Amino acid sequence: MSFKNYNIPNINYLEGTSFKWINIDNPTQENLNFLINEYQFHPLDIEDCLSKTQLPKIDEYQNYLFIILHLPKYLKDKKYSVPSQVSIFFSEDYFVSIHSGDLKPINNFFKTCKELVDCQDSPTENIARLNPKSRAFITADMSTAFLLYRFIYNLLDNLLRMMGKIIYNMEEIEEKVFDEKIDAVREVTQLRHDIANLRRIVFPLKRVIHEIENKVRRFTTDDMSVYFGDLSDTVDKVWAILEDCKETIEIYKDTDFIISSDRTNKILALLTIVFTYSIPATVLGTFYGMNIPLPGGGDEPFIFLGKYTTFILILTASSIPAFLMYWIFKKLRWL
Repeated sequence: MSFKNYNIPNINYLEGTSFKWINIDNPTQENLNFLINEYQFHPLDIEDCLSKTQLPKIDEYQNYLFIILHLPKYLKDKKYSVPSQVSIFFSEDYFVSIHSGDLKPINNFFKTCKELVDCQDSPTENIARLNPKSRAFITADMSTAFLLYRFIYNLLDNLLRMMGKIIYNMEEIEEKVFDEKIDAVREVTQLRHDIANLRRIVFPLKRVIHEIENKVRRFTTDDMSVYFGDLSDTVDKVWAILEDCKETIEIYKDTDFIISSDRTNKILALLTIVFTYSIPATVLGTFYGMNIPLPGGGDEPFIFLGKYTTFILILTASSIPAFLMYWIFKKLRWL
């Protein structure tokens, strides 16, 4: 095997005994013109590589497959995922990957492959330094079909880890949702948004992954059914997790709404009760605040209980209706 860089920015090249891998990170028009000249790809496919609106798909040609995949990229500042496009040209002799460079699994996988290339100079010493997954990789059949499998496997493995984070976040939110003292509306809304975006990304991806095995078959003599069947199982597992998360987050949303509404109703009920109890005192205070002669007023105050007789009588007249209302509310089970 050998490793080299073309004298074109963003293009890395890796060649083995039975495959060639060209990895283009954040492609420019110059990079894509190179592909047209080198491999005679269809111009419409080249245009799709730069398009931001293409859906995941597989286009089959006589000499190659053109595959578009969308994988989620998590935005930490906005706390939700957006799609990141990966374009692949695949044939029996070469493997071309084109991406924006924001998916770490692709760059990490290419770095691992380069380490495997370097291991050829001193296999025993260098292979021991590689992790178990890389050691398993180096003993496998390095056809382009197997390279395609490993490439997609790393992307789906990262997607599966993202599902683990989603589940962890849901468990964290669950405690807040069922705690009446904590308002979890914002957290539930953000997680619900992220799950909805992931579902929009994974659903078309699932269809493409299921189609890959049949499309790849004519470009390899190896039996890849087990490998690509594993990819199908993985993406199905991811979709099942998202389905469960969708149902659960809807329950959380409804529960948080019910708890928030109940909390609001209790506050309104308390304020209503306070206002209702104060009506008698308000009415009496309104009358005695008028500039008109009234029994016990400033001109002719009651004094048989002392100088505060009028105040005591007004307080009593206000309290009796309030206690009467309390008794009625209790009897009607409004309290």
